[in-house]
Amino acid sequence: MPLTSFSSPLVGRDDELARLGALLERARGGAARAVLIGGDAGVGKTRLLDEVTQGAARAGMTVLTGHCVDLGDVGLPYLPFTEILGALAADERFADVLAGHPVVDRLLGGGTDDVRDMGGRLRLFEGMAGLLADLADVAPVLLVLEDLHWADQSSRDLLRFLLSRGILQRPAGGAPTHRIALFASYRADDLHRRHPLRPLLAELVRLPAVERLELRPLADPEVAQLVQALRDRPLPDATVRRIVERAEGNAFYAEELVAATDTELGGVPSGLADVLLIRFEQLPDTAQLVLRTAAVAGRRVEHDLLREAVGLPEDELEAALREAVGRQLLVPGDGDTYSFRHALAREAVYADLLPGERARLHGAFARLLTGRGRRAESAAERAHHYRESHDLPEALTASLEAADHAQRVGAPAEELRHLETALDLWSAVEVSARPSEDRVTLTLRASAAAAHAGESHRAVSLTRAALAGIDQDADSELAARVRYTLAGNLISVDNLTAAFAYSSEALALIPADPPSRTWVWAAATHVMAARHVGEDETALRIAHQALRVADQLGAADARADLLISLTGLEGAGRRSPEGRALLGQARELAHGSGNTSVELRALFNLAIGSYESGDLEEALPHLSEGIDRARRAGLLSSLYPQAMRHLQLLVLYTLGRWDETLRAANGGDMLPAIEGYAAGPALYVALARGDFTAVDRARNLLQGPFDWMATLVAAIALTEAAALRGDAEAAVEQLRSSVKALTDDAGTRPDVAVRLAALALSAVADTTVALRMTGDEAGAGRWTATADELVELARHTARRGEDRTPQGPEGQAWLARAEAEWARAVSGPDVAAWEKAVAAFDFGDIYQRARCQLRYAEALLAADRREEAAVEAAAAREAAVRLGATLLLEQTDTLIRRGRLSAPKDPDGPSPLTAREQDVLRLLALGRSNRQIGEELFISGKTASVHVSNILAKLGAASRTEAVAVAYREGLIATAE
Repeated sequence: MPLTSFSSPLVGRDDELARLGALLERARGGAARAVLIGGDAGVGKTRLLDEVTQGAARAGMTVLTGHCVDLGDVGLPYLPFTEILGALAADERFADVLAGHPVVDRLLGGGTDDVRDMGGRLRLFEGMAGLLADLADVAPVLLVLEDLHWADQSSRDLLRFLLSRGILQRPAGGAPTHRIALFASYRADDLHRRHPLRPLLAELVRLPAVERLELRPLADPEVAQLVQALRDRPLPDATVRRIVERAEGNAFYAEELVAATDTELGGVPSGLADVLLIRFEQLPDTAQLVLRTAAVAGRRVEHDLLREAVGLPEDELEAALREAVGRQLLVPGDGDTYSFRHALAREAVYADLLPGERARLHGAFARLLTGRGRRAESAAERAHHYRESHDLPEALTASLEAADHAQRVGAPAEELRHLETALDLWSAVEVSARPSEDRVTLTLRASAAAAHAGESHRAVSLTRAALAGIDQDADSELAARVRYTLAGNLISVDNLTAAFAYSSEALALIPADPPSRTWVWAAATHVMAARHVGEDETALRIAHQALRVADQLGAADARADLLISLTGLEGAGRRSPEGRALLGQARELAHGSGNTSVELRALFNLAIGSYESGDLEEALPHLSEGIDRARRAGLLSSLYPQAMRHLQLLVLYTLGRWDETLRAANGGDMLPAIEGYAAGPALYVALARGDFTAVDRARNLLQGPFDWMATLVAAIALTEAAALRGDAEAAVEQLRSSVKALTDDAGTRPDVAVRLAALALSAVADTTVALRMTGDEAGAGRWTATADELVELARHTARRGEDRTPQGPEGQAWLARAEAEWARAVSGPDVAAWEKAVAAFDFGDIYQRARCQLRYAEALLAADRREEAAVEAAAAREAAVRLGATLLLEQTDTLIRRGRLSAPKDPDGPSPLTAREQDVLRLLALGRSNRQIGEELFISGKTASVHVSNILAKLGAASRTEAVAVAYREGLIATAE
């Protein structure tokens, strides 16, 4: 039978596919089942059924699909079944079966007179059941009925018969039921209380062989995956987030919103709006009035507030609400409230209002809310309604109240939004109606909210606006505060020269004597800026002077901030025990003073100090504490929590806890603003496991304004990807462009340059080895100069890191690998160099140590030290299996096979596994999921899961990874050819 073809991918339906696949497998074995699949319009029922039917057809089932159509009050009887019979009649494969069933002629128009009386209907129903049973004797049958909510009465009656007395019943004598599965879909949001399908569904689900499957909305990460898959090029993160937010798990809505991204700047795409308004326009006028009023209120509205706004008698209001609820446009909620079933439906109704009508209703809601008292939690609503009703003075006042409330509850993004609204309204409101606060101070406050919300570039823009708003005769303290705030914001976006210039101006505007908090914070900011541009002597001098003033003032938080800066200026820095003790002191001072931002800076430096010194496990408690502290303060999106989130994942990745890394990267507390670069370690895992879709995700990090950390993460992922593909030119070019982008204004190269150099050198070494194997010594020689350039970069960076001191264990390990790769490129494998690299990564980097062990084994083999080579190769292989690092596993197997480093498996030896289990085990070793195994072996994901369970039991393994390791150890898997 012809199948529908979808260009969009199926995402987020693994559980449903597994469940339906298992039912199909049972049906093929003779256990007939039926599933009633419900879900809202657009949630993906047809897409799911398309995937299922294609799989069923590949498995040899006869797939029969009938569609119900909305023909109003006058429907065509048996429409989906006549569609099925028409398709069968057109297929000569079924001619013999059809010839024995006159029901075909009757339903296709050859003789329908007798189907109107009870006896005729019964014969027709029995004939249809018999036809399906006979078809199932030829091959298993999957019968699909779509859009059952539009089914005519005759079709519903026939379906009732087939499921209650026909195809699902056991034949006489207790024989198995027919090899038939029936899947029927319907729109749950179309089933109002009087819908004729409702009683039928209630009746059918009581049958033992009938199940109901409710198709849930997609989760936000699944919608994001769908959105990105629908476009040839990645969409900006902000666009994806907006689509995900508006689609609310509905695949069709997401696709329509994606299609409109090039033409629609806001609102609901016109085609989608038409779809959403169809059900609204079928309501009586009073119900439409209530919905229009509710749409102005927002997504949710209280009953009392709606009653006062709409002005209808209670009985008319209740009747209208009953209609809206019955049509599933409104949903009753807790606290005597109503909400639109979907936000886009509310948007469509709201957009359909006339401008005057909209302003009038907003004014009504604003006055009603104000009449209830100026509650802080209602300020945002009042501000919105006053603004849309064009009462700008009241909108300004309410916006500032809403900003105050957001600040108190730790919601900086909302505080920023309300402050920016107030700034937009400022010039449109008479001076006498404005608050006492001046515009510069308000703008400065907005810049702080932007910084706390992770909007660093917006914080810079707002602070520049504050600076532009200062008069010539402005207060010097305010002028200094604006400048040092701007300097701090510029540091966060790596505009370091400008930051130093503004912090210098701030310090010059206000004297150190008499002591003041403004001068101390100007000095603390200047210390940071001076250190970033290499002015260490200036930074030290100002820091010690500012510490004395901070002590005089009792400014514990400023003292803490200065101590953190001094840790990087004096002694052995944050990597030393003494430095971390000083950081601990700073953390306690900041905590005691209640300055969360400085406390987070201290915790980050404690964690990064532990990481840089190779004490990876010690870093994790600091990171957990910092992230938890930021969460409680509402500062998860600010600069240091973002960096801590990334570092936490990086530590887990380095320790080889990759599955934990992936779980943490997809955790529910990750805010949209940080999900990009914080997921960097997940990109590294994906590449190691052979998933090169990570390349597109890495490139997407480079969209929008320059972000230092996002650029760093993308640099690692893209250089690694090029190296893994053996593309030396691309790896070197990526290294050069990344180092250039990450080098600061003072010319200091980023610490990551040593890692990037080592990665690029590995691609260069692979290229030279390949050229030498073909006898092209000249070609290999042309890469020598590049190899020399890269190793010099690695040496220079490792000797003088970002803090102008030699890098710690991680940097030195990458340097050791760079030296070994350089030697491999210019002269061939060097045993001593690779032995040193393996030892260097012993501080805890499991994956990189295993990669070096593979090269070490290769060098030992070249030196004819076979037993040592076998030990190193086995160790690399064990790590690769444990990590699921499929590319490393394939490389190691190739070396073992070519070097004959392990005894070959005895082909005649007994194996505890069946042939099918051997096939599953082979795919397990390549890191495949149950679903992927099922697809490759043409079995269901559930069957694959059963095979995996059997393998674990037979091998005595507790996990998939352990099973693969045992299988390799016992020679149950042949190494790759």
